[in-house]
Amino acid sequence: MVKFRSFLTATVAGVAALTGAAQAQTAQPNAAYVNAPVMNRIPDAQKPASHCGIFETCANTKIGTGKGDIMIRLSGVGVLPQDRDSRAWVTAPAAGLVNHPLNNTHLSTTNQAMPELTVEYFITDNLSVDLIATSTRHEVAAIGSDVPALGGPHKLDVGSAWVLPPTLTFAWHFRPHKRFNPYVGVGATAMWFHNMHGGEGMQLNSGFTGGPSVNVGFDYQLVGNWFFNADVKQMFVRMHAWAKGGVLDQLGGAGASVKAHESLDPTVVSAGIAYRF
Repeated sequence: MVKFRSFLTATVAGVAALTGAAQAQTAQPNAAYVNAPVMNRIPDAQKPASHCGIFETCANTKIGTGKGDIMIRLSGVGVLPQDRDSRAWVTAPAAGLVNHPLNNTHLSTTNQAMPELTVEYFITDNLSVDLIATSTRHEVAAIGSDVPALGGPHKLDVGSAWVLPPTLTFAWHFRPHKRFNPYVGVGATAMWFHNMHGGEGMQLNSGFTGGPSVNVGFDYQLVGNWFFNADVKQMFVRMHAWAKGGVLDQLGGAGASVKAHESLDPTVVSAGIAYRF
């Protein structure tokens, strides 16, 4: 009887031990699940390190400009002719005048504003070369003639002309690889006059001209590869023009003509946005 009780006690203890072990194994995963943090949302997938939007400044965005960069600029430009050193001569066979100087006459050319496209390439970190292209229309008048054959002092509408002044400039940039990068430059301007229309019934013509230019400006990096640019150019070019017919025949007789030489010397002011490639 004693042996049977001992056997029963040992059996019960063994079953209890096995049951406890099983419960412990079952409870462990459940405890881990209950204690796990709850996420409100699935996080967004991270962008590749090389991805950068066109209007973003990222870790791999180069600051400033340097060797090998190409800049494309679109600007608003104002062309302000200075009209220095005007000289004019009149030929009026009926009045016996041949290349008679109009001592009190000067030409006046109107200001104009137009868009401008510029392409710039950086030869070194500091040195760049750029080419501008634009075309502007200007009105021209002769003011203050005191030649009796032309009716005394007055203003004569000479006409209008479109001007194409491509300018090649070499510029020195003082702060490469910086957001703010001022520069100075020297270059040359070639100037064509086209679509010329004489006033007062006159025929108007002009020759090709050109001359040196200097400029000063700066680039400022706004965001990513986008830059703001401001620039002032001073060009030194002369205009050579001829007018005949129309009102000149009425004032000076048949075959009357006027020729003029003028230092246009336009100041060109521009501001716009540039993109670096």
